[in-house]
Amino acid sequence: MKEETIINFTHHQAAHCENGVVSNLMKHNGFSVSEPMVFGIGSGLLFCYIPFLKVNHAPVFTYRAMPGLIFKKFAKRTGVKMKREKFSNPKDAKARLDENLKKNNPVGLQVGVYNLLYFPDEYRFHFNAHNMVVYGKQGDRYLISDPVMEEVTSLSDKELEKVRFAKGAFAPKGHMYYPVSFPEKLEFEKAIVKGIKDTCKTMLAPIPIVGVNGIHTTAGMIRKWPKKKDVKTANHYLGQVVRMQEEIGTGGGGFRYIYAAFLQESAKLLNNEKLNELSKEMTEIGDLWRDFAVEASRIYKNRSAKTDSYNKVADQLDYIADLEKVFFKKLKKAV
Repeated sequence: MKEETIINFTHHQAAHCENGVVSNLMKHNGFSVSEPMVFGIGSGLLFCYIPFLKVNHAPVFTYRAMPGLIFKKFAKRTGVKMKREKFSNPKDAKARLDENLKKNNPVGLQVGVYNLLYFPDEYRFHFNAHNMVVYGKQGDRYLISDPVMEEVTSLSDKELEKVRFAKGAFAPKGHMYYPVSFPEKLEFEKAIVKGIKDTCKTMLAPIPIVGVNGIHTTAGMIRKWPKKKDVKTANHYLGQVVRMQEEIGTGGGGFRYIYAAFLQESAKLLNNEKLNELSKEMTEIGDLWRDFAVEASRIYKNRSAKTDSYNKVADQLDYIADLEKVFFKKLKKAV
């Protein structure tokens, strides 16, 4: 008889993995929290250029907070207690996962994407900050609720171990996390204000690689690449800016759209009409990020490195940075 542990867990598809995992785990525990609310309270919105960290032989550009921070900040600000663990030994990681499943406790995992067999080939590259929920086990197969997929799926014991212990930047080291206690009622109002203020502080930080300054710095780098690098490298770097935005960033500045939805939801909870207006502004900024991605994609797909083309997309980024600077100053005042 094959061992079977199946938790009564409802899968909800989400735009992005970490927010989706948190939202799904909260819903499972009786708290209706939307994906945008998780993202906003957890100060998920960001831009950061990380020249010293390479993924796929190109510098990293991130449009969201570092892996795990959204959940950590969301939990702290809403009074939810979280248990987080990493492991040096795959056997220990497996034992702890099985132990939780036997206790009817679905858990979030951080995994590598490259060996995720249910992902389409074009999305499988060396990126180790993907998140999923494991909610059961049938024989040697683990039942997976991956928020970015329409349906639930499964991975064998060995397949799951491979993605939990993927090597490289952000190596997950079997990272698992799950809520262990909750307040009687989630106090959203204070948590929303804290989340917004933190995001504004980061996006307006006087640091050249972070926030609006980071976007301007990236625009400057894009102008230099066709002059300083060969065509292949310049294209590869530009492709990285878009790939981080498109495939990891939920498509066309998608994090900006999620943040707009958060502001819209917060406007009702805080009875603050200004947040509604700013939600519309952020949607328009999201559209500009999408336009930038389309233009940049054309350049690297044509495999050209014409300075004019690179300057054009750099101008688009500078314009977006100027708009975001004004936006976050207004948002800071609004709360």
